This record gives sequence, C-alpha cells and structure tokens, in this order.
Amino acid sequence: MAKEGAKKINLAFQGGGSHGAVTWGVADRLLEDDRLDIDSISGSSAGAVNAAAVAYGLHKGGCEGARQSLDHLWSRISEAGEIYSPVRANPFPMNFGPDDLVNAFTYQMFDTVTRAFSPYQLNPFDINPLREILEDCIDFKSLSKCTTTKLFIAATNVRSGKVHIFHTRDASTKVVCASACLPFLFKAVEIKGEHYWDGGYMGNPVLFPFFYEAQTSDIMIVHVNPIERDEVPVTASDIMNRVNEISFNSSLLRELRAISFVQRLLDNDWIKDEYRDRLRNIRIHSIRSDQALENFDVSTKFRTDWAFLTGLKQKGRDIAAAWLDEHFDKIGKESSVDLHAMFATGERENTAEKSAV
Repeated sequence: MAKEGAKKINLAFQGGGSHGAVTWGVADRLLEDDRLDIDSISGSSAGAVNAAAVAYGLHKGGCEGARQSLDHLWSRISEAGEIYSPVRANPFPMNFGPDDLVNAFTYQMFDTVTRAFSPYQLNPFDINPLREILEDCIDFKSLSKCTTTKLFIAATNVRSGKVHIFHTRDASTKVVCASACLPFLFKAVEIKGEHYWDGGYMGNPVLFPFFYEAQTSDIMIVHVNPIERDEVPVTASDIMNRVNEISFNSSLLRELRAISFVQRLLDNDWIKDEYRDRLRNIRIHSIRSDQALENFDVSTKFRTDWAFLTGLKQKGRDIAAAWLDEHFDKIGKESSVDLHAMFATGERENTAEKSAV
C-alpha cells in the first residue's frame, strides 16, 4: 500500500559480490524513511539478490518487512560463507594486515584454480549455496504474485549475448541464481531452454524497464562498482578487478548517456511539440556507495564474516542518510546529478586540462 504524501522512487541495485552488503545498508536507511515510497526495483547479480529480498519483504510486511527480509538474507549469507567462502582471515596477522586478504593462501589458490578450470570440471554437481539461501529467505511463489512493487531482474543470455529481463511474475530461485551466475564459478543456469550468466555483464543494473512500466520518473541508482579510480592497477588481481569493474559499469554508462541525450533534446526544445509527449523526462539520483569500496581489494567480494558485512551495512546507512539530507528535496522535481559532467566521454580529461591552464 502506497504511503500517503510520500515521494515515489525506483531503486536500481548494482552487483558486486559481498560488497552488495553496502546496498543492504542503503536500502535499510531508505526503507525506514516514511517520506519515500518504492515503486519499482531493478537488480543484477548481488543487486538482484537484494532486490528480490526487498520486494518480498514489501509484499509480506511493508517497509519493516523489507528491512527484516534483508537482515535475514545477509545473516544466512554469512552463515553459508563460513562453509563455502574461499576467503579466510589471514592466519599470519604479524606479517599481513587484517584486511590484506588478497595475500591469503586460500584466495590465491581459489583464484588460480578458477582461472585454469571451468565450473563444469571443478563443480560438476553445480553446488551453489545461494540456491539454499534464497529458498530459505524468500517464498518465490508468493513473490511472483506481488503487486506492491515491480521487480526487474537482469541476466545475460549466454548464446545471444543480450540482456534478458525477468519480471515479478517470473520470480524464482533459478531467476535470481541466473542473474548472479559468475561463469567461472557456476554452470550457466538454464531457464525455459535458454542459458544465462551474471546480469552484470549486460546491465548492472538495467534502467530501461523503468521507462515503460514504472509510475515515477525518479530512478535512484545504488552504485557498488567504482566508476573511476585514481591509481592505475599493477598487480594481476587488481588489473582483472578493474577490467571487471569497467565491464560491469559499461552498460549502465551507456544508458545514462542516452538519458542525458534525451534530456538535452527536451531542455533545448529540439523536439517538435507533437513528439515531446512520447519522451519521458527521467530524473536520475545517484547514491555513490561505490566510493566507500575503492580501498577494498577484489578478494573482499568473497568475504562473508559478519563483522565485515555489518560494517558495510553501516557504511551504506551513513551514505544514504547523507544523501537524503542533501538531495531529498530534488526527488520528484529534478535530477540530483549532472549526467553530462559525471559520465560524458572525455569529461574527466577536459576538466584536468582546464585545471592545468
């Protein structure tokens, strides 16, 4: 049930493994704000896991139900991680810092083996702890009938290379596992004769379903993958991590540039009046929780100890609270980010050149 007088928003959750716990915190803070009402949710990979938990919680118990659903989900992820996570606390604290997990033997071994062998060789029985977690936390048969909010989950079709959007009515354990299917860890997930990998490759997260099916034009993106980094990576793991970050952000940046282009057409009256009604003026809001994750190495995306996850949750809550203090009044009126300044090609270089003059 919609909150009277509340501002409607759409939520778009990025993926990023255990770093998705920061989205848990952001969502938790947004859900406790009575001034907001969630229309639709889009998610990919870990973002799809969070999105499904929020949608199910809203369906069963409103905003408080959604907060409890997220708490239950991440508690179960932490419990499962004690058994399945390749990352363990470093046994030599005198030689390495507590967060220097990239040097941990278990992660190095995991990284090497998964580069040399496919999951069809390493994991022939397709063991996936996420499957059991989801079945324990979410009644997908009930969620598929949800009318409280719309759910859009992205997965990458392995054969066509195109993004596939699963809607609320399609919600299932398989759908969420497909969206979170890292191809070096798990076999492609088959759904109705098609095979899917992680949705982050082609939409992290997707925005276009909001244009056609959401009631509100306000989209709030919760970033997890850093868009920019000041330092050039030099180690093999850091280079691969940066390649993945760029890949997983590329589809989002393309959509944002398209939105920016349409906005400029509308703002400059370059569209004939008879066509203006066909274009929707989308308002973009950006919660840059990715900036709080820049100093975490790639191995921490597999870290599931409770202290680490709840620490990220608190970071997310703090970031969301600061964003609401600064930008809440813009919801329903205007974008709170300058898309051209943030995402246009070459903008960073041009700014640097101007500063040097």
